[in-house]
Order: sequence, then structure tokens, then C-alpha cells
Amino acid sequence: MTTILLTGIDPFNGETINPSWEAVRALDGETLGSARLVARQLPCVIGEVGGALVAAIEEIRPDVVLCLGQAGGRADVTIERVAINIVDARIPDNAGLQPVDEPVVAGGPAAYFSTLPIKALVAALHAAGIPASVSESAGTYNCNAIFYALSHHIATRRPGLRGGFIHVPFLPEQAVRHRNAPSMARETLIEAVRVMIATTLITTQDVKLGFGSEH
Repeated sequence: MTTILLTGIDPFNGETINPSWEAVRALDGETLGSARLVARQLPCVIGEVGGALVAAIEEIRPDVVLCLGQAGGRADVTIERVAINIVDARIPDNAGLQPVDEPVVAGGPAAYFSTLPIKALVAALHAAGIPASVSESAGTYNCNAIFYALSHHIATRRPGLRGGFIHVPFLPEQAVRHRNAPSMARETLIEAVRVMIATTLITTQDVKLGFGSEH
């Protein structure tokens, strides 16, 4: 049986929930087709999160890893294309630390591309009526640290593993505290994860569609 590791993140920056964890924990233990879904919560602690992710991968030995994170202010599900080897934290993490201009992995490459079929995922989400886009930047905070650590582990230790990072909007109960912030319903986020899993499992070659940035 195929195993899918789903990860979400602790609440941070004064929030009491994190939509990424709310979405994936709802699927923990489910079977989707021939795939077993396993969810793990990762810390919003930049210096620890990569090790926590690698430990989960080595424990579960998944075939695919979908890491999710909160992107307050974004209006859709955004599939990240590029992880970069830099931490430049705008705010302290949950350990009270704020690393600036430090590598995620010392001596690692400047960047990695996702090994998920990112454009096929966007197309499948659109077909399901869920707003989605390709994102060219996962930021320089905890989410990018997760994405880079995953990509580095794949490149150096698990070349057969497929994985990547997806940002999701606030939940409505968060957005009411942030003036004009967009949100997405919990049920829609959960369905989005199901769609992305199913699409990844049947897609070996990404599609060529013009979802790139104008800037």
C-alpha cells in the first residue's frame, strides 16, 4: 500500500489554530484508494522543524510527502515551486528566535524545485472548483525551511520520494480578526488535500500550462 505523509504546522504569531494542521489532521488514518494517509504536526521552530520532518519521514517511510502551511493574506491554495536555502525571519518563531540571513542547510544548494506535479495539481483543484495557483516563493520563514529540508532530504537521501509544499489561506474564524483577509472553509481545504493526493498518485509527468507569474 502507498503511504502519504501529510504535515501541518503549529499555530504561530498569536493564532490559536493553523489551517494547515486542521486540514491534514482530519485525514489522519484515512485510506484514499490504495493510499494510507498519515498526518504529523511540525513545530514553528525554524531550528528544529527540518529535523522533525526528517524524523517523521524515516519513521513512516512514505512514498509521497505533502507539507502544508498557513499563508495569511493569500486567497487560494498555492502550490510552491521553489525552496530556497535562506532563513530571513520577519517575526520570532515559537521558540522566540528570529534567525536572519542564515542558511536552512549549511553548504546546501541555493534552491530546489518541487518534485510534485505542481501544474497538474492546480488544474485538478480548478476542476474541483477550488481556487489554486502556482507560487514562486514559499517565503523565508518556517514554511520555506520545511520545504527546503524536505527537498534536501529527497535529493541526498531519498531520491525516489516525491514531495513538496502547499500554502493555504486562513480559516474563516481566523480571518474575522484580520481586516479584509481572505479565508477558505475547513471542508474546502480538506477536499483540496484529497484532490492533490489523488492527482499526485496518478500523475507521473507534469502538464505544461501557463500558470506562471507576470512579474
